[in-house]
Amino acid sequence: MSETKIEWTDMTWNPTTGCSKVSAGCKNCYAERMAKRLQAMGNPRYVNGFEPQEHPEALDLPFTWKRPKKVFVNSMSDLFHEAMSEQFIEKVFDVMNKTPMHTYQILTKRPERAARLANQFIWTDNIWLGTSVEDSRVINRIDVLRQVPSRVRFLSCEPLIGPLENVNLQDIHWVIAGGESGPGARPIDASWVRLLLNQCQVAEIPFFFKQWGGVMKHRNGRLLDGREWNEFPE
Repeated sequence: MSETKIEWTDMTWNPTTGCSKVSAGCKNCYAERMAKRLQAMGNPRYVNGFEPQEHPEALDLPFTWKRPKKVFVNSMSDLFHEAMSEQFIEKVFDVMNKTPMHTYQILTKRPERAARLANQFIWTDNIWLGTSVEDSRVINRIDVLRQVPSRVRFLSCEPLIGPLENVNLQDIHWVIAGGESGPGARPIDASWVRLLLNQCQVAEIPFFFKQWGGVMKHRNGRLLDGREWNEFPE
């Protein structure tokens, strides 16, 4: 668990770590870079670098948080990675079910597995599920996400590396967008962001613009047309 600078959440919780690339959005994965850095520093959780790994010792952490938190689940992994056992995912859900004061934001690039396993878990109202949609090549993930019975279903269009036109936002409750940051960051076009924002406004869906990104992302900020977009689901 750690406090985080990610604008749309309060803290991160990583009962699993590690992942593998599945689409273009993964090219410059920040979590992979961080895992290698932590491995070099001797962090025992990253002794195997970015190889997928379960961490049972992390399961009790949410019970120690006294105040309600928005919690990004697995900022350093994907809970629905094929290497994570169904039994361990069920244990993660059990913790989330038993700590209803916290809001858990799970983000996956593997909504197919989430949908396939969904009926095995209890989707209490504090569990949100999102999927990454970085460009039109993976827009089908949205249709799969709709099959999951989470109270809030959201899209993370970050890094946004192409335009997303005619997005079907039915039964989607929140959209996050942002540019890529760090070494080799691919550019984001402002027209792509405005296109997505306009579709959210027509559908009356909250929109959150996280950042313009870039190698020095702090220099570029997160203002879109003179304002910050910090909308959240009810």
